Amino acid sequence: MAIRVGILGYGNLGRGVECAVNTANDMELVGVFTRRGPATVKIASSGVKVYHTDALETMTNDIDVLVICGGSATDLPEMTPKYAKLYNVIDSFDTHAKVPEHFANVNAAANDSGKIAIISCGWDPGMFSINRLYSHAILPNGATYTFWGKGVSQGHSDAIRRIEGVADARQYTVPVPAALDAVRSGSNPELTTRQKHTRECYVVAKEGADKAKIENEIKTMPNYFDEYDTTVHFISQEELDRDHSGLPHGGSVIVSGTTGVDNQNTHVVEYKLNLDSNPEFTGAVLTAFARAAVRLNNEGAKGCKTPFDIAPAYLTEEDGDFIRAHFL
Repeated sequence: MAIRVGILGYGNLGRGVECAVNTANDMELVGVFTRRGPATVKIASSGVKVYHTDALETMTNDIDVLVICGGSATDLPEMTPKYAKLYNVIDSFDTHAKVPEHFANVNAAANDSGKIAIISCGWDPGMFSINRLYSHAILPNGATYTFWGKGVSQGHSDAIRRIEGVADARQYTVPVPAALDAVRSGSNPELTTRQKHTRECYVVAKEGADKAKIENEIKTMPNYFDEYDTTVHFISQEELDRDHSGLPHGGSVIVSGTTGVDNQNTHVVEYKLNLDSNPEFTGAVLTAFARAAVRLNNEGAKGCKTPFDIAPAYLTEEDGDFIRAHFL
């Protein structure tokens, strides 16, 4: 029987989940749920209905797992524990410092309802997290480095768009090649934030806007740009639409550690992603973990989990015989 999936939220990430669910042989999209007027939301799946979120209160018998595609700042802290009281749920909560608090809130709700919730599923946190932990377990005396990019940071792009005089913007996070080379050499360098990444901004200014003021506000913005070497390019809307309309991203987790009686042997482990579409890849990760949530709940498990807790065999639609024959 196909796993019945609901998607809550239909932005870039929701569309990515939709694509992944429709590609899976063992899943069926039951509906898309939105806080907007359902009639205003046009989805790619034919024959699938768009509902207002209020409908989730009465559809618990129709959905095996709900994939929540909201933002980490305000949506997921409220939505994930709320809907974990009704459904198996998945989210991509990515505020690293607040993961313990989010886990505790979601765990309480899922344990009470007897459901499974898996939080922080994506590529970072998510796939990068798993690779950091695997490498730490194997090389406990190693140093771990995470580089992001080159890719579009949607949060930083939005921060630029909020500056007075800005019509549109894209911001790319770019690893510093010299820092990457130093880490890959196994020398375990100590790197500052500024030494690891630069930020490159493409900005469309409104007519008559003070470009010098905009550039200064970008470069001095706390928590976003002030700790980085930042370059600002002013371009036209046509250029932005033509050259910067995609949402690529990626990066690397690199771990360098030693073994041997005198720690004489150095080992470097690297996990790397090059993504044409950040939201589509993240949606594919969420969908794989949605499969795992249903399987675990069917076995009687409950409560909140993270990607650390999920065995790889639960993620794939293939059976054990197939994965042992082809991947082991």
